[in-house]
Amino acid sequence: MQKRIPIKNPAQEIQLVTKRAVVACIIIGISLFFLVARLSYLQIYKHPLYTTLSKKNWLDLVPLEPTRGLIYDRNGILLAENIPIFSLDLIPYQVKSIEKTLTELKKVITLSETDIVQFQKQRKQLRRFDEIPIKFRLSEEEVIAFAENQHRFPGVMVKARLMRHYPLGIPFSHVLGYVGRINQQEMSDINLTNYSASHYIGKLGIEKYYEDDLHGTVGYEEVENDASGKSIRVLSQVKATSGKTIYLTIDSRLQTFAAQALTGHRGAIVVIQPNNGQVLAMVSEPSYDPNLFVSGITQKEFQVLQQAEDRPLYNRALRGLYPLASTIKPFVAIEGLDSHIITATDTLHDPGWFQLKNSSHIFHDWRKYGHGTVNLEKAIMSSCDTYFFHLAAKLGIRRIDSILTQFGFGQITGIDMDHELTGLVASPEWKRRVKGIPWYEGDTIISVIGQGYMQTTPLQLATAVATLATHGKRFIPTLLLGDKQPGKQYYSQPPLTIGEIHLNNPKNWDIVIQAMEKVISSREGTAHRFGPHPAYTIAGKTGTGQVYSKNYMRGSQLGLPEKLRDHYLFIAFAPIDNPQIALAIVTENSTQAVSIAKTIIDFYFKGAANGHQLSKTAL
Repeated sequence: MQKRIPIKNPAQEIQLVTKRAVVACIIIGISLFFLVARLSYLQIYKHPLYTTLSKKNWLDLVPLEPTRGLIYDRNGILLAENIPIFSLDLIPYQVKSIEKTLTELKKVITLSETDIVQFQKQRKQLRRFDEIPIKFRLSEEEVIAFAENQHRFPGVMVKARLMRHYPLGIPFSHVLGYVGRINQQEMSDINLTNYSASHYIGKLGIEKYYEDDLHGTVGYEEVENDASGKSIRVLSQVKATSGKTIYLTIDSRLQTFAAQALTGHRGAIVVIQPNNGQVLAMVSEPSYDPNLFVSGITQKEFQVLQQAEDRPLYNRALRGLYPLASTIKPFVAIEGLDSHIITATDTLHDPGWFQLKNSSHIFHDWRKYGHGTVNLEKAIMSSCDTYFFHLAAKLGIRRIDSILTQFGFGQITGIDMDHELTGLVASPEWKRRVKGIPWYEGDTIISVIGQGYMQTTPLQLATAVATLATHGKRFIPTLLLGDKQPGKQYYSQPPLTIGEIHLNNPKNWDIVIQAMEKVISSREGTAHRFGPHPAYTIAGKTGTGQVYSKNYMRGSQLGLPEKLRDHYLFIAFAPIDNPQIALAIVTENSTQAVSIAKTIIDFYFKGAANGHQLSKTAL
């Protein structure tokens, strides 16, 4: 029997199709509505955001490192320069695997463990899109080797840079300091925008103190990139502003000569112009090569310097603390004269010892049997301790402290370098506060010969003797002679005065200075081996800083280990009538202070180092 075929209902099917069409239209309409709404939102409301993001895909701001300012001495001799080098840089966001890239780079370029460690430190400090140096000072062979393999290292490039270099090296390390890579602590203290292209910053000395002047101002380039992020062209540029060129008061020839004269000794030398406070030389020995720190010193090399017994990293001129020893005597003598405690003609008999009333303790003179009949001139000339023991008992610690403070002891000089120490002018209040015990009259007695608690730095000594040379005029010692901004005129640093010491009787200056002249010119003077010089007159004073407490007489220390022998100090200025230089020298555990000072002063007055005005050609 044949199966029946159902008859279609056209009306019903038309109705079904119509419903489906309406539903589809509604869905399409709703979808179009949301699409149009979303497009309107993105194109109109979010237009500024996506325009910026789009531009970032093809525009980039590249910071331009400013050229660090140069440093010259007073005669226009270059002390710190910038030399061209090649560095290997990496941009983290363009590198898929940094560790793998570094491993492969080692096969092309020699990378030390120090290079890798420094890179990882910088990587933590900088942004992912910053260029981070992996290695500085690539050799020509390394540059060529990388160029042949550059296609294997996307995000890695060779860049031409300028690196700091100190052409005169070791003698200037404690004055100039050095620059080094910026560390995490420094990142929190600097203007990150201005240092966005810089990897180095001043760490010590002049480089640190005048960092803001030497660094300059960062510039920018707006560059167009392709899809891979590679720069195609520069659209606009704001040039970086170079740092200032700085001229120091240092005479490089005198500085070098002084360093050579002190070689083989531990100690310090400071030479100052008394009439303006300009520092002509500041030497600390032993020293180090500042160029080691610029290119990146290894941890092992740094530990060798840091742990060296002679402490080459320690700036003795600025931070070395020594007893004033007998160099204190001219300053105390001025107070004795001006307070009318003594006169130039007063005499006393020196048996070689002194004893306070109601005390059994004996204070011995350095000369066992004494100096006989002594007045002020002879007391300074032959450094008679007994004379000054008597003077100390009459003056008291208050007057002694007062005159020392007026000459700048126990306080920073204000020189344009960081980390200067103050030294110490001891007082009863200081002893009670620090030691927890009272001040005794015996403390006053030994203070007047520069022993006990009194401490000074070579810089303070040089500044004090410069004040003595000018009859009380005080200047802040300075290392800055002047500076010059790019495209502008040279600016000269004026002398920085800090008042004047006024005596009741100005003739007292001459009395003490005349006695200091006898220290050198007289056969009984403690510096008579300095000898007279026809080119100049000189006033000076020696000092012996006791290291080992046992009372060894002069000339009997040869049996002692070197580190237990006395320190020797010498202060001087010349010429007496028109002082041009003042000098302080300390030699640790060595008797050579006077002979070294003589060679330096002779060198100065021979004319090899007397270029005291900056040459116009240097500008």
